[in-house]
Amino acid sequence: MGATNFSNPDFLERVKKGDRAALPLLVEAVLPQLLRAGRGMGFSQEESEDLAHSVFAAFLEKPEQFQGRSHIRTYLFGIFYNLVAERYREKSKALEHDPIDEVMESKFDAHGSWRQPPADIEGQLHAKEIGQIIQECLKGLSQPQRVAFYLREHEEWETPEICKKLGITVTNLGVLLFRARNRLRECVEKKGLKKG
Repeated sequence: MGATNFSNPDFLERVKKGDRAALPLLVEAVLPQLLRAGRGMGFSQEESEDLAHSVFAAFLEKPEQFQGRSHIRTYLFGIFYNLVAERYREKSKALEHDPIDEVMESKFDAHGSWRQPPADIEGQLHAKEIGQIIQECLKGLSQPQRVAFYLREHEEWETPEICKKLGITVTNLGVLLFRARNRLRECVEKKGLKKG
């Protein structure tokens, strides 16, 4: 048998009925994507695996809830993003004072202009090096900032979608994205200066 057609009504019916032969095909196809998404959001390999396993466990508890109105991958990623949002809410309760406020005040004057314009590192590093630096810098963001940044910049979600999934207001999302972008900019500049 060739590649499995996950949109095939017969396959979907097997999945909804909890057919244990269909599940390994689904896991084999979707697990790597879930792991990449978890890593892209800044979770460790172990946390990403835990999230992915939780997705399939939640799906297996009630496979009949999948009604086939969306692609099964979309449905599983919906579970994934709900689990991420749940973790985000748990971690956001424990957030302490964010020192980025003081850093940002030192970077801007009273009119909101940069005291010293950011360094132009474009062209100083090759694309692969820049990608490595960004991945390294993403680790320095808080979990909520990484998730918000990932959903907006990588997944290209709209503001209302992100706010709904993360259970936050538009204002809170704006603050998270502002802080994430500025921390990334500051980190990339520091790393660029060290490399250049």
